[in-house]
Amino acid sequence: MASDNLGLTPKATTTAKVVVATTVALSFISFWRGASIVLSDLASSCFYAGGIAELAIGASAPWFVLGVMLFSFAVRSVYMESCSMFVRGGVYVVVRDSMGRIMARLSVSALVFDYMLTGPISVVSAGQYLGHLVNELSALANEKFTLNSNYFAAFFAVGVTVYFWWMNIKGVHESSGKALRIMQITTVMVVMLLLWCPLTMLLRPEQVHIPPAPLARNLQFNDSSLGWFKGTFWITLPAIAVVVALGHALLSMSGFETLAQVYREIAYPKLKNLKLTANIVCWYAVFCTGVITLFAAMILTPEKIRTEYADNLLGGLAMNLVGPQLLRLLFHAFVVIVGVLILSGAVNTSMIGANGVLNRVAEDGVLLDWFRKPQRKYGTTYRIINLIALLQITIIALSRGDMYLLGEAYAFGVVWSFFLKSLGVLALRYQRHDQEYKFPFNIRIGKLELPIGLGVTTIILGMVAIANLFSKRYATIYGVAFTIILFIVFTVSEIINSRRKKEAAHHKALEEFNLDHQAQISKETLHARGGCVLVAVRDYHRMDHLRTVLDKTNLRRHDIVVMTVRTLSAGAGEYDLSDEQIFSDYEKELFSHVVEMAEKQGKPVELLVVPAVNPFDAMVQAAAKVKASRLVTGVSPKMSSDELARQIGLAWERLPEPRHAFSLEVISPDRPSVFVNLGPHPPRLWPEDVGRLHDLWLRLTETDGVGSKLHHRDVVGVALKRLEKDLESAGRDEVLKDLQGEMRRG
Repeated sequence: MASDNLGLTPKATTTAKVVVATTVALSFISFWRGASIVLSDLASSCFYAGGIAELAIGASAPWFVLGVMLFSFAVRSVYMESCSMFVRGGVYVVVRDSMGRIMARLSVSALVFDYMLTGPISVVSAGQYLGHLVNELSALANEKFTLNSNYFAAFFAVGVTVYFWWMNIKGVHESSGKALRIMQITTVMVVMLLLWCPLTMLLRPEQVHIPPAPLARNLQFNDSSLGWFKGTFWITLPAIAVVVALGHALLSMSGFETLAQVYREIAYPKLKNLKLTANIVCWYAVFCTGVITLFAAMILTPEKIRTEYADNLLGGLAMNLVGPQLLRLLFHAFVVIVGVLILSGAVNTSMIGANGVLNRVAEDGVLLDWFRKPQRKYGTTYRIINLIALLQITIIALSRGDMYLLGEAYAFGVVWSFFLKSLGVLALRYQRHDQEYKFPFNIRIGKLELPIGLGVTTIILGMVAIANLFSKRYATIYGVAFTIILFIVFTVSEIINSRRKKEAAHHKALEEFNLDHQAQISKETLHARGGCVLVAVRDYHRMDHLRTVLDKTNLRRHDIVVMTVRTLSAGAGEYDLSDEQIFSDYEKELFSHVVEMAEKQGKPVELLVVPAVNPFDAMVQAAAKVKASRLVTGVSPKMSSDELARQIGLAWERLPEPRHAFSLEVISPDRPSVFVNLGPHPPRLWPEDVGRLHDLWLRLTETDGVGSKLHHRDVVGVALKRLEKDLESAGRDEVLKDLQGEMRRG
């Protein structure tokens, strides 16, 4: 290969080129899986939103909850328009690009406050359901034992939060498959309620209570839900009263920010599948939260909801359905199991979301690098995770399991993040014209386009946000204080990081690289021939495998491509990554060592950066894209060579058909090297096994009816079929025992 076609030549006088992949290492998911991830957060509100709203605004609350669920279609359109402009269309990037960095820091501060409360309110609700079930079982057994549901819920919440804190420290994240299974179980519960509730009302028409219409005269605020409106003439205005009521019901619509996070992982065609995902989410929420909350209000009296079932609405509904008591009790237990699954999972979602947001703003320079220091063993941003868990546990402890208090605070962060997002998208209508999707109801007058639908939605969200400031006293005090503190931290961090960058600009200690962004990686974009050797590096202190490849590779036959995986946080879907985020100072230092090593050997290499959540998927996908003949990697101190080979092999199995076959070599100076072939390949047999095969062939050729037409491959084929048959028979254990003995011999 001619040297002028390479990204790097020995003693190069120009900057080396680094190809940056943007989509090669992503594992795309269907719209069903995308919807299940969003609903794991959004649908969980059906367990607590109705009870909290009933306490705040009275018996007409179910109509407001249903109205909010219908209004979610408008919020859906806001997020779809932002995602059509930004693949990672989260709040921060939309507000930053439309209204500047100051407003962006404010918006992300409100969003983090939202995430800080998502976990506590969800897991405390799960504890409430579990505690009430224990008390009901105790009463049925005529036992005097009862739990204080608030304290039990708080202790349960702390335990679950600690569990998911440890899971996130280790980097173990819930998969879309698990989210899909949880939503399948939840759907069974929802369908049963949608059928059982009308049957109950049909058989007991005298017990049906139609909630009063959602009018100002039917609202019954308490002192807490009025906040600073108490005693003022403002709350006597019907329009203001209705807006305040909407603010108390809006927490039922939390979770839409997850839609922006999963958009990047949704499979092609992305925008079409995003529409399907968003529509599934909204319609599911209408029935799961809106309709079932309405059914609960029709079957249970307002007094029962306020005094007995405010923290346990679906549990109370289950016990008041028509049917035998044992059947209702079993269904109640099922509802609690579903609640614990989906509500506890929301804790994990909140930690992943907050960690992703804080990592992204840190990479944008608005949070000190100290927060992003990786954990020594697991490599996760443990300081951010520790901070998130500590804040969530503090919130749980301060609330003492009080769902109403948590709900009031939660609605504050939800509505402000929605409003600032919608305001940012509205501003971008007049700054950009590349939207693939636009919020409906636009009127064009000449060259001027009036976004009526988006404007009305923004105004409604703005009015509700302002109303919440005055109606939720404690939420406003603590929410504003938290937002201001976080805003100050972001601002000071940005100033410090800006100074450090200026100081670093005076000290050129590393190589300079020319970044070449490529949406799809191939051997053509890398200028590498098919059959190249792909070397994966991450730690510049452990690059003996690269040195070995440079020593032994004949460049007349194989080119060398050196790649590194830029690990992304799971669930971090904030916005498109900048050059500094994909190719940070660490990647620059890593490739500087690669350049130095290659120059010493006098051999050119191509350089590749692949952003990915799963490094094993990234390596095998890159190897398949560049048609590599061999993937060479070192080992991690925390993983054996065999386990590393197994993980890469599993990643190869996840490749779409037809899979590109290549070999894998794991090299380490302190361990024996491992060499395996990925994909179907002729096995390397022991000499005695080759001899045994030949002896069998000789014996069989002497058998009547076989003769000279028999080949060695026929013997192997029959042996494999017999082995496959034995594995399905009673002799399976004996076969496995023989295989284990053969493995020990190797």
